[in-house]
Amino acid sequence: MFHVLRNEDGSIASLSRAERPGGELLADEHPDILAFLGETTGRSGFGEADAEFVRVLEDLIDTLIIKNVIRHTDLPVAAQQKISKRKGLRNRMHGALNLLGGDQSIL
Repeated sequence: MFHVLRNEDGSIASLSRAERPGGELLADEHPDILAFLGETTGRSGFGEADAEFVRVLEDLIDTLIIKNVIRHTDLPVAAQQKISKRKGLRNRMHGALNLLGGDQSIL
């Protein structure tokens, strides 16, 4: 829930999670809130773009490692751990969808 202050024309001037004198209480999914935040589907455009960009960065890092431009160990330990965690999650998701297992032979 957001506390909303409106302009004279009725558009949202500001929002806050904290109560505001003269404010109006609206649900997070209210169309006026989404419009103010620049969201049309309830999902931030930046959030979606960021998720896609993270995947691009992962692919870029993998390519640099494969081409021996950098080594995995050249990265800071925290980055190595995060990359390994994401790879593990992706591999588990891929494995969960692999109903035929690793055998690629034709039946």
